[in-house]
Amino acid sequence: MAHTDTPFVGTVIDRRNQGGRSHGNRERFLKRYKSQIADAVRRSVNGRDIKDLANGQSEEVRIPKKDISEPTFHHGQGGVRDMVHPGNQEYVTGDRIKRPKGGAGGKGSGGQASDTGEGNDDFVFTLSKEEFMEAFFGDLELPNMARTSLAETPDFKWHRAGYSTDGTQTNLALVPSWKQKLGRKIGTGIPAKIRDIEEQLGLVEALWKGRKSEIPEGSDEYLWLRAEYEKVVADLEKQLQVLRLRLEKIPGLDPLDLRYRARQKVPQPYAKAVMFCLMDISGSMDEERKDLSKRFFTLLYLFLTRHYERIELVFIRHHTQAEEVSERDFFYSTETGGTVVSSALELMTKVIEARYPSSEWNIYGAQASDGDNWHHDSGHCRELLIGKILPLCRYFAYIQVATPEQNLWEEYQVVARSCKHFAMRKVSKPSEIYPVFRELFEKDKS
Repeated sequence: MAHTDTPFVGTVIDRRNQGGRSHGNRERFLKRYKSQIADAVRRSVNGRDIKDLANGQSEEVRIPKKDISEPTFHHGQGGVRDMVHPGNQEYVTGDRIKRPKGGAGGKGSGGQASDTGEGNDDFVFTLSKEEFMEAFFGDLELPNMARTSLAETPDFKWHRAGYSTDGTQTNLALVPSWKQKLGRKIGTGIPAKIRDIEEQLGLVEALWKGRKSEIPEGSDEYLWLRAEYEKVVADLEKQLQVLRLRLEKIPGLDPLDLRYRARQKVPQPYAKAVMFCLMDISGSMDEERKDLSKRFFTLLYLFLTRHYERIELVFIRHHTQAEEVSERDFFYSTETGGTVVSSALELMTKVIEARYPSSEWNIYGAQASDGDNWHHDSGHCRELLIGKILPLCRYFAYIQVATPEQNLWEEYQVVARSCKHFAMRKVSKPSEIYPVFRELFEKDKS
């Protein structure tokens, strides 16, 4: 082989199975720093449009370095130690090295400039859409949700149903199978017979030892007794050998011994829920207020569709008249007019009576308005809520996207004092939407 000075250039490919370690490490990280990630997600919401949540965009969140620091073991101060400083071009043997100053003088993460100390940047972590939404909505829920009845097409849940003699290898139950094997061997009676013969051998051995010490060795009686002893022992050992051979021929784990974990499907009642979304599109609702309302309902829509597979949404918009519309028309229509809020509540009542009986459905309502209403209509709204709607609802949330308190707000305050499952809040700017939304749908700590 000819000698060459050309260095070998190649590529090393690691084909070892990683076993999903990166995914597991990521899940452990998310679980361990759940509260820090949740805080970082909430901070990032202020600089992100709610509409971006629906577009499937990932999100970079920043976690302060101090929040993810871990305790470490290190040498204490003092003492004499020999240390090796790799890459040392400054010191020689015998030099005294100053102890580095502790603490971080710089601020890091875009802080102010500093001429002393060091700083640490925040830890930047990219969350997928699913991870972001889990941190965003993970601790929210619909209040008072109850399982109502068994639907026409119920859910089924697998429950343990003992053991069966057939199944797949993944469901093989080792302990019950081993017990069956032992029980089958014990049932043959061979192990008991082997124990009896072994006890007889021990008894014969003890009798021979005790008797031979009393008889002179070499005498006729001694020789006769030894011959009888050897004959009995040989006969017992022969029986023992036959039994052990028979026991060995019995399969160690016969297919008849195998037991598999059995499961059966049990119908499960599930909670059917419907959310009524009522939005004012009257002339008093300028574009800024309509945008606030749509942001709230966008957040509500994302929350419901993520956490509840079986939930129906009914979109109702109103000016002087109310109509049930599609999701697209609800969010993107530009229609306008006067204001009669009771028209939306009356339509909600009719839809409940026609399609959603309260005995089978968990009924929820969310309403957004600027509080402006025809002054003779606000009292009628209060009567509709107290008399017809709230007795059927699990929860009703009202959002006013304007600061001034008008006649509708005053009437709704009367409703809130008499009905615990009615909540009302004000929102005047986009940054207040998410905190108010969390306040309305936060899990019951009790």
